[in-house]
Amino acid sequence: MRRPIKKRPIVTPDIKFGEVAVERLINYIMLRGQKETARKIVYAAFDIIKNAKEGGGEPVEIFNTALQNAGPMMEVRSRRVGGANYQVPREVRPERRTALALRWIIAAARKQKGIPMHKALANELMLAAKNEGDAVKKKEDTHKMAEANRAFAHFAW
Repeated sequence: MRRPIKKRPIVTPDIKFGEVAVERLINYIMLRGQKETARKIVYAAFDIIKNAKEGGGEPVEIFNTALQNAGPMMEVRSRRVGGANYQVPREVRPERRTALALRWIIAAARKQKGIPMHKALANELMLAAKNEGDAVKKKEDTHKMAEANRAFAHFAW
């Protein structure tokens, strides 16, 4: 029997831009319950994007483009069939796609050592909006893995 659908808490829009996706980004960046610190990081990153000479512009539009470019369409899930494990390609649901995109963008920003988080986040968002950077590379690797295991697609459940 399948698991019941999880009741997820409703995320309210953020206070500055009125976007739910921006509030999700703030929640993902937040560590140890320090939401105000996370807000400062995100808003400072958006200010950098707004004032950037090249690749700058409306920060929310760039953020949404980056989410679209970093979110995977396909992924592989492990499936056990007859004593062997197969990597079965599956389509990614829209909520999971957004969650993975946010997670990969933040991980790529945190990986950049020696620069402040707001600068690293702004840099990664602008790169992802141009279809570049670590988050987009991770998406492409995931797509390659799904393509390589297309032969096992008939094991999908």
